[in-house]
Amino acid sequence: MATSKQLMLALPTGNLDAYCQAVNSIPLLTQVEEQELARRYREHDDLDAAWQLVMAHLRFVVRVARGYAGYGLAQGDLIQEGNIGLMKAVKRFDPSLGVRLVSFAVHWIRAEMIEFILRNWRIVKVATTKAQRKLFFNLRGAKKRLGWLNPTEVDTVADDLGVSSDSVLEMERRLSAHDPAFDGLAEADDEDNFSSSPAAYLQDMRFDPATRVEAAESARQNGADLQHALENLDERSRAIITERWLADEKATLQDLAARYRVSAERIRQIEKAALLKLRTAIKS
Repeated sequence: MATSKQLMLALPTGNLDAYCQAVNSIPLLTQVEEQELARRYREHDDLDAAWQLVMAHLRFVVRVARGYAGYGLAQGDLIQEGNIGLMKAVKRFDPSLGVRLVSFAVHWIRAEMIEFILRNWRIVKVATTKAQRKLFFNLRGAKKRLGWLNPTEVDTVADDLGVSSDSVLEMERRLSAHDPAFDGLAEADDEDNFSSSPAAYLQDMRFDPATRVEAAESARQNGADLQHALENLDERSRAIITERWLADEKATLQDLAARYRVSAERIRQIEKAALLKLRTAIKS
């Protein structure tokens, strides 16, 4: 009989339909089998038991991924992220609670998929807080049914989600925005198209002479300040900071402890006090 790891390696990776068919052919576990495997993993760190739990639940990841098919992201990528959530759930699953793994894992699977959607749906993030994420998913569903929202619908959505009308309007604007091409449209070579693209008005300051002179002067001044602060340290503290932070091959606490015939903890204390003196000297 093939092990769970062999089954995992045998799953097709180049064709999504073949993958879905393969994971649907993996037998489901009974509650008794699931509890036994979970105990083996939790109590004895049996990785093969963990893999069997993951394999038997891959079909549920595919099912959840289909619910997020309307965001323009590849189903394969969503399934991959969901599989990560499934593995996290298996790692944290406690069989003594008396619930089935699928009921516990679905929250982890969805969380990974939602994070992936929010990271990749736009170059610029559309939602960064918990409230914005809730608004993002609920408003997108409302817009599918209603199209552009009128003032009454905006107020209704705001009341339902417990947010302000301004937040709904701002999220609607973000949902309707598109990421512009940096150089404009590739098929359009007219000057009007180029002048409105970011490439026409965003400056690359890396090679600006004034910027480079300013950066060089700042680096020189920082170096001078550091050198002056180091000179105010005692000889041992200065040597420890140099060996620990400035040398190409940095010394360990144990190396310096052996050299100065003190404990590693004593070296750490000297290093901490010296760094504090350096920060104070540089800021003053």
